[in-house]
Amino acid sequence: MPTDDIKPTRAGLLIVRRRFALAERVHRLLSMKLDGMMLELVRLTDQAARERQELEKKYAGAREMVAVAAMMEGATGVLLAALSVEANPTYTTGHRNIFGVRLPDLEPVMVRKTLDQRGYGILGTSSVIDDAADAYEELLEAIIATAELEGGVKHLLDDIEKTRRRVNALEFKIIPELTEARRFIENQRDEMERQEWTRLRRIKKIKAKRTGGL
Repeated sequence: MPTDDIKPTRAGLLIVRRRFALAERVHRLLSMKLDGMMLELVRLTDQAARERQELEKKYAGAREMVAVAAMMEGATGVLLAALSVEANPTYTTGHRNIFGVRLPDLEPVMVRKTLDQRGYGILGTSSVIDDAADAYEELLEAIIATAELEGGVKHLLDDIEKTRRRVNALEFKIIPELTEARRFIENQRDEMERQEWTRLRRIKKIKAKRTGGL
């Protein structure tokens, strides 16, 4: 029911007061949620920045290891070792709830492999292939961890913007409108009570005159 449709009666005043109390309570809760999400955003952003730096280091290191492996085993040897792996690395997707926001939770699957799982055989390759494989497995784990954090940052930013709009709507539109409606109804009721009191006093005077005249 819009505030314009509320009549300046006792029932209307009760409706406005209930709405005002509810709006203030929701505004307080949303403001607390917004503060909490901002703190979590700062924490996640710092963590994502550190993870991104670590990712870049691991990427550079993995490229160096592959270059060494290609120099020792040849590009064909590195390619054959890579093609020998049967189980492709992947990840599972889930979520965790932070202040009502669903943040991604990624778990690597078959990223880290044993020598047997790599499939290229121990005798047919040198340790530089293993070192390169280790480096790229670490890199893949770092990519998944970074994607999880940066995805969480994006989700938080989206929900922070939505929550901020709701807080602003309550603070600058709904609560002021309800405050004005409450003030209007109270003034109207006061005026009606004054008029009623004046009417009753006039009636009382008329009755008193009639009684005195008798």
